[in-house]
Amino acid sequence: MKLIKAIQTRRGAQLKLNGAAEKALSTAPPSSTFALNPDDFFGLTPKLSVKEGDTVKKGSPLFFDKKNPEIIVVSPIAGSVEQIHRGPKRKIESIIIKASSNQGVIKWTIDEEKRDSNYLKKMLLQGGLWPFIQQRPYGIIANPADTPKAIFVSTFPTSPLAIDYDFTLQYDQEDFQNGIDILNNLVDTPINLGVSKSSPGFFEKIQHVNHYSISGPHPAGNVSLHIQEISPINSGDRIWTVNPEDVVNIGRFFKTGEFSGQRTIAVCGNGIRQPKYFVTSLGVELAPLLENVGLVHENVRIINGDILTGNKVSVKGHLGYFNTLVTVIPEGNHYRMLGWLPFKDNGILSLSNTSFSRLFGRKGFDVDTNLNGEERAMVVTGEMEKVFPFDIYPMQLLKACLVENIEKMEALGIYEVVPEDFGLIDYANTSKIESQEIIRKGIELMIKEVG
Repeated sequence: MKLIKAIQTRRGAQLKLNGAAEKALSTAPPSSTFALNPDDFFGLTPKLSVKEGDTVKKGSPLFFDKKNPEIIVVSPIAGSVEQIHRGPKRKIESIIIKASSNQGVIKWTIDEEKRDSNYLKKMLLQGGLWPFIQQRPYGIIANPADTPKAIFVSTFPTSPLAIDYDFTLQYDQEDFQNGIDILNNLVDTPINLGVSKSSPGFFEKIQHVNHYSISGPHPAGNVSLHIQEISPINSGDRIWTVNPEDVVNIGRFFKTGEFSGQRTIAVCGNGIRQPKYFVTSLGVELAPLLENVGLVHENVRIINGDILTGNKVSVKGHLGYFNTLVTVIPEGNHYRMLGWLPFKDNGILSLSNTSFSRLFGRKGFDVDTNLNGEERAMVVTGEMEKVFPFDIYPMQLLKACLVENIEKMEALGIYEVVPEDFGLIDYANTSKIESQEIIRKGIELMIKEVG
């Protein structure tokens, strides 16, 4: 394996949490319903293609983007549209599909001789796999009319309790290589494939890519950092990113002609009795999975995603479109009397040097949702910069977003980040501000005003 770059950072933090999933693949228990949430597709304005009661096949269109009707989102399962949940102003919140025993599927005829960009884009759009391809800046679904400067695939996530792609995709190596070959036809330069420096696994054998290695604490695995180090975004540039398992889904589609929405997920966290890996599908119902692993007690927070960037859901919720984690931790609705004292509750994970928690729990910490503080003014302390390895001033960018100063937002690097890059800041910052939400609103403003 020849490396084009070794990315290493010391800024950040590796949160050692208890509750990692045991490395053994389990088949997910049957799910009676599946759901898609348009909010999972940042920047997409949905227009329904179905109504309640309609019968759908696996791969049938459910909704499309009003601004770009070519981009469609399809059903991951055959069944019927059981319910369409709407919110204020009739906003589409979720589409519930009741699974059917009759596994009807839309099958496309793939011309293996054609490998030009236009044909591949057409098939990805019609087959419903285009939403797997994300665009920077903004972290939105890529525009099929663009030709990207580069495509990045990172196989080494560093978020707390992150899955191990070398383990979860061990039986999908052929489809992964096929997916890489397909994506290579959409760009003028080879795919940039990020691997762990210490344990690259089978990814070091993948051909027709530019390998680069990743090491360091979270957020070392975030693609935004890799783009900054290898192919910085200049004015007008477009860079695409694809998750490793979605590379597999793309490769499998061009082999079978059928939509593939495989999701290998970890149901984990210290609120779980037996954390496990499951092979399932996107949009799957969470209740059967949680019953299989067992909850420690009823007073827990179920997080659709990782502990830093995920969303709170109920037991009756469904897996997010891009999520590979379901994290469960106890609720923190309790008060820690004199919790600021040294040697008081040292089982609490803290990044502060004023805490002695670093001397304890070296193997891992049990955490809950307690904020251990309250929202307060942002003060220049440098604590944000300690966990933020980008060449960006995070506090200044947040303030520019708050006052909606577009010129300053551009100058301070809004094009180079997405909300998840600020997940660790949300945890480490004593101001207890929702920095991810601030960045999200800033990006929405940029899309509206600048495009």
